Amino acid sequence: MSDEIVPVASGFVARHRGRTHPAAIGPDSDEVVLFSEEELEGFEAVSGYWRRTVDRSDLEWLVLVRTVGAFGGEPCVILDEDDDGLHIAYTGHSGMKAEALGYWMVDHGAYEVVVPREEVFSIRVERLPVT
Repeated sequence: MSDEIVPVASGFVARHRGRTHPAAIGPDSDEVVLFSEEELEGFEAVSGYWRRTVDRSDLEWLVLVRTVGAFGGEPCVILDEDDDGLHIAYTGHSGMKAEALGYWMVDHGAYEVVVPREEVFSIRVERLPVT
């Protein structure tokens, strides 16, 4: 894996009034909560950070950012990294393949495993537009 790509947690990112913010969808589907580590106009202080709820129509863009790759020739999303390796989730379509690769079922149709970093290939960061 290239040292230039550092696995990141999945999450939403939004552009509002020329600034990029971590974001969350909701509480209603047409609303987005923006977060900031610094005080900004229109944001309210909450436990050491600031947040603001806006209509999705007020955003310049909204994307889901996630780090993906391949393990055992099958697609995966990288959930976390620690001293044990990469914590990945299977994003293919065969539970039998997932189990054959050593994934464990964490929920119906959802499989995860921790593997050495060097066993995950084609790591890249995806930005998926949210429409």
